Amino acid sequence: MSKPIVAIVGRENVGKSTLFNRIIGARHAIVEDTPGITRDRLYRDAEWLGREFTLIDTGGIKFQADGGLIYGKVRQQAELAIEEAAVIIFVVDLSAGLTADDEDVAELLRRSGKPVVLAVNKADNFADESRMLQVYDFYSLALGEPVPVSAVQALNIGDLLDAVVACLPPAGETEAEGDMVRLAFIGRPNVGKSSLVNRLLGTERVIVSDMPGTTRDAIDSVLRQNGRDYMIIDTAGMRRKARISEPAEHYSIARALNAVDRADVAVLVIDAAAGIIEQDKHIAGYAHELGKGLLILVNKWDLPEKDSNTMARFEKELKEELGFASYALTLFVSAKTGQRCDRILPLVDFISEQCNRRVPTAQLNEVLREAVALNPPPTDKGRRLKVLYATQVGVKPPKIVIFLNDPEIMHFSYARYLENRLREAFGFAGVPISLIWRKREKDED
Repeated sequence: MSKPIVAIVGRENVGKSTLFNRIIGARHAIVEDTPGITRDRLYRDAEWLGREFTLIDTGGIKFQADGGLIYGKVRQQAELAIEEAAVIIFVVDLSAGLTADDEDVAELLRRSGKPVVLAVNKADNFADESRMLQVYDFYSLALGEPVPVSAVQALNIGDLLDAVVACLPPAGETEAEGDMVRLAFIGRPNVGKSSLVNRLLGTERVIVSDMPGTTRDAIDSVLRQNGRDYMIIDTAGMRRKARISEPAEHYSIARALNAVDRADVAVLVIDAAAGIIEQDKHIAGYAHELGKGLLILVNKWDLPEKDSNTMARFEKELKEELGFASYALTLFVSAKTGQRCDRILPLVDFISEQCNRRVPTAQLNEVLREAVALNPPPTDKGRRLKVLYATQVGVKPPKIVIFLNDPEIMHFSYARYLENRLREAFGFAGVPISLIWRKREKDED
């Protein structure tokens, strides 16, 4: 958390996301020629000359009134990034020349009082003297010496980063981060993921709009609460492939899936009014296959008409529709009213602990022996399955190797029985258990 923040800002379509990707060395930000593709702030760690910093990509700042409400919120996001930043990289476009929007952004930056490095992007041919002379036009912004770069061709990026590092505050002692819990909010578009993230953070960290698809990148936010750090990842809504039209949305879905990959706990948000649909099952299945802890938030619980059994009926439907993830914990919430939102992080903590739980081998085998005694394994073509012993070999999720005389005759129903007995004995609530069947080298008959 002690890493200084460097924010990349500028008007639309000047190459901010391309520069962001070039600096971090990976294609994390969505890049397209269409103006306005980047809407929220995007954070990633970067390093140059031994100095680590956190880089923020922001949406294009637009001042004209015809941009609509969404552009006003994009500007607010950029202003928040500027407020957080220790250094600002202001990106302008050499091919377009100096514009009125550039001058407006420059005025905003001068008022911030933050160190600014002016990057003149799309300087793709340093040998073109007449073109390079146009770099001097940007001195009029009164933000210091312009640094010509080409994010696409990786030209002069080192000089730009030299200037950025020179503006960073002196390196101090890093604060111990402790064990950070990473949770990814996933679900269909417009179910309230961003609203729930903002409710937890206590600020409009991500853009909230009634228009589905407003969140396009996976947005990381760090929250410290009760002495613990959380990385909260808001993701783009995942629609069925047949309904994905914009190329940018394909990238967004990929980033949402990647966010689940790097999370400890997946928080699946379901719309209480719409109920459980097929796409909810597909999304939950992805988290299940990756072995992530799973918390289901039934959002907008303030909207449906209820009786004394409404919640019980919904929970029963969840168990039936998401039978493969019956271990998941469920919470009925409302991002709008804040109902039960204070219980989200405690449940995430609990699931994270279950993901990391280790069971002593002696206790594991005691439960296994009792389960086999109560319900002996079935036979297959006259050959009886023998459950010999077990040991836990990993966490996140808990991985248990069970040695058998012949794994090929293990029936899925008996495997489910053993899993249920292990859950009864040790919990593992909210997390899948990975049972690995292995043949013992020497069968003890």
